Formats: sequence, structure tokens, C-alpha cells
Amino acid sequence: MLYFDHNATSPLHPAARQAWLDATERFIGNPSSLHRVGARADAALSEAREKLAAFLGCHALDLVFTSGATESANTVFHHAARTLPPDAEVWLSAIEHPCVIEAARYHFPKRHRLIPVTRDGVVDLDWLAKKLKRARPGLLAVMAVNNETGVIQPTREALALCRAHGIPFFCDAVQAIGKLPAAGLGDCDWASGSAHKFGGPRGVGFLKCPAKGRVAPLLRGGMQEEGRRAGTENVPGVLAMVAALNAREQAARAGAQVSNLRVQFEHQLLKALPGSAIIAAESPRVWNTVLALMPEADCRTRWVVKLDKLGVAVSTGSACASGKEEPSPVLTAMGYSPVEAARALRFSAGWESTEADWHQLLAALVQAHREMQPAPRSRRL
Repeated sequence: MLYFDHNATSPLHPAARQAWLDATERFIGNPSSLHRVGARADAALSEAREKLAAFLGCHALDLVFTSGATESANTVFHHAARTLPPDAEVWLSAIEHPCVIEAARYHFPKRHRLIPVTRDGVVDLDWLAKKLKRARPGLLAVMAVNNETGVIQPTREALALCRAHGIPFFCDAVQAIGKLPAAGLGDCDWASGSAHKFGGPRGVGFLKCPAKGRVAPLLRGGMQEEGRRAGTENVPGVLAMVAALNAREQAARAGAQVSNLRVQFEHQLLKALPGSAIIAAESPRVWNTVLALMPEADCRTRWVVKLDKLGVAVSTGSACASGKEEPSPVLTAMGYSPVEAARALRFSAGWESTEADWHQLLAALVQAHREMQPAPRSRRL
């Protein structure tokens, strides 16, 4: 099976698998236990925390290990709901991942505002700068890379605006980590990551927290993670996550080289399938992601099913929104109509995807398009 859905989840990296197996055998104790077996597990966890902090550029004690991005995002808004003034708003970009938007809606049902984006899928910094002159939210969230379009968002500029106005800043960095260097993410007040998006195991992630002040825990119980997240830490999962990130950080530096494969594919797609279009073609994007409007067919789901039968796995957009008939909120925010959004397919390559894989994807798209064309009617005599 040719796999072009890495933005949904990425296969386990060999280094992560080996790290998980080693940790499962070597660190069998609970890190909170006082005996030597527990102390060894705690030491391994601390070493992994130091390594992750070095990648992000923050202090190790700023990091909390979680089950993934969804828990991390919910923790941020749970904390905000319990620490901000009762009339405070939270602002977030209109193209945030569902785990961020839904958490904001739940904790701030009438006090959240969506920051608009341009037609190119980039957060509108001019709008934001003007609004911040008249109002100040209690928290502002802008993702690093959009999971559907692959557009790299101006998080540094948004963070600078937040610093100038004394506003805490949250960055969902899930789709950036492993594709772009992680350095600088530690400057954010809050930043989240999820291991399975870059070759680590499912069910483990992290949340970078503010350096000062206590965090209102989402999960209550024991005093693990300095009282910020109850529950026995997943030592093998954490070590596997850090091993995967170590491997991906090396590849992230070669992003410009592999992005050429994406660019070549886009040019060839537009030539091979008239009526197709690349969404956010002029915006800065990560090297692995293409969101394309396909030539008209019954529906985009038909494209996915047809390609699956041809041995190629692709997506209609956010995997967390699969099974829904509503148009993509990301494309709606960018100004695309429901009819246009219904033609969108996402192709997200992996670190090991080759030029031949991109060519095979294109060939499958051409064949699928051919097979979906209505059969010519026979003329009656």
C-alpha cells in the first residue's frame, strides 16, 4: 500500500520501536516509586525530558508528558478557564485543529473569537494587530502548521504581538514537529506535540507550559509531573517519542531538498488533470503536504475509495473530521464554497517517501480519474 496520509498518523520509526522495546525491558518500575527500580525509570524519564527541552529550547521542568495533542489542548483551555477573569476572551485562528477549537468552545462557549485567515490560508496578522489595539484576550492560539493545507503560520509574529500586549500564547505544533526544526517552540507560553505524527508511538505527547506559575491540572489523582498531570508516566512511550524526534530533527534540516518532490508533483498534477488546483499554492508550506481541488466527480470520498482500491491511501482533509458531510472549516475560513471544498483531497508524504512514490501517486490519480468518467452512451439506430 502506498501511504500518503502521514498527517493523520505516521508509521513507527525503527529507532522509536527499538527505544520502546529497550525501555520496556530495562525500566519496569513506576517512576514515582522510591526503590532503585523506580529510581532508574525516573532517571530515564528525566533524561528524555532534558533531551526534548533541548530540541524545543526551554527548561526541562516546563514540559509535561501527556497522552497526545488532544489532552494537551484541553489542559491549556481548562487551565485558562480556571485562572482567567470571568469576562476574559480567548482568541484562536479559524483554522485550528478540532482539538483546539472544540476545547475552546467547551470552556469558553460565549467568550471565544476566531481570528480570520487570508485566501492563502495564512492568519491575518493585520486584522489581529488592529483588534489588539482595542481589546486584549486572556489567551491567544495560533497553530504552527495547518494540518490540511500544510501552510506554515506566522507564529513568531503572532507571539511578538502577544508579548507586546502581555497575552499568553499557545501554539499547536503537532504538524510542524519533525517537519521543521523544533528550535524556538520553547519561546511560546504553551506548545503541544504528539508523537505519532512524527514516527513515535500513539498515545503519548507533551505540553510545554509557562515557566512561572502553577498549572491547573486536567487530570487529577497523584502528583506526577510536578502536580500538573496525574497518572503514571508512560516511560517507554516517552523514550520512543524522543528517539523518533531525534531522527526527524536530522531530516528536518533537509526539508528544502525534499520539498522539491512536492513542487514537481504539483506541476505534474495540474498538467495531467485539467480542472485541478493546488490550495494555498503561493503560501509557505511544509515539504510533505498537498491539498488539491480535484476535477469534479460525485464526491471526494469516491476519490479516496477509488484510490484505496488502486493501493494508495490519501485523505479528504483532517482525519479527526472523517465521516462528516460538512465542508472543511479550514477551507470555509479561507473562502472556499462547500462545492469547492467537496473536491479537496490531501496528500501527505512521509520522510521515507521517494520520487518514485510521488510518481506512483500521480499515476493512480490519473487512473482513478479515468475510471470515474461516465461511460459513453451508445447511440440507438
